[in-house]
Amino acid sequence: MNALLRKYRFATGILALNLLLWAFSPALARNSARNTASFLSEVIGIVPPVMLLMGLLEVWVPRALIEAHLGPGSGPRGAALAMLLGTAAAGPIYAAFPMALSLRNKGARQANIAIFLGTWATIKIPMLLMESSFIGTRFALLRLAFTVPGILLVGWLMERIAPLPQVAGLVAPAHRPEERRQEPPAF
Repeated sequence: MNALLRKYRFATGILALNLLLWAFSPALARNSARNTASFLSEVIGIVPPVMLLMGLLEVWVPRALIEAHLGPGSGPRGAALAMLLGTAAAGPIYAAFPMALSLRNKGARQANIAIFLGTWATIKIPMLLMESSFIGTRFALLRLAFTVPGILLVGWLMERIAPLPQVAGLVAPAHRPEERRQEPPAF
């Protein structure tokens, strides 16, 4: 039971906060519960297709292809491809993390992964069109002109500050069955 509570401590904490909130402000607690349910339904609708895409990427795209186009020797063309992949993607940012992990496990360069994530979060074609129609084309183009160098700089800094060997020790073992950490038995 303790192991189960530890595993789901975040969800248990949210539930405990909602119950505590219920005691002080039932209306606010109902609103909080509605927001939590809305978020969970959104996540449940997005995560399965992302996992399917991630599985297809793992199976259909050979590691050599990712290494050649997004790997350490990819240079500016790899950064441009990472940016293109992030721009063409659809969905919320939390859908990008499993894809980034898959790219990482296939040998993508750390800078290109950061560029992919930054682009996914800030530069999408539909978002640019909406931004242009609501705020104006000049604003959208200026924001884009400032955002692109920022994303490239963040990618470069990520590679310098958190090099791949440090990140690989945190990410890769969970995906290699022979190196999976065993949970201690619950007593």
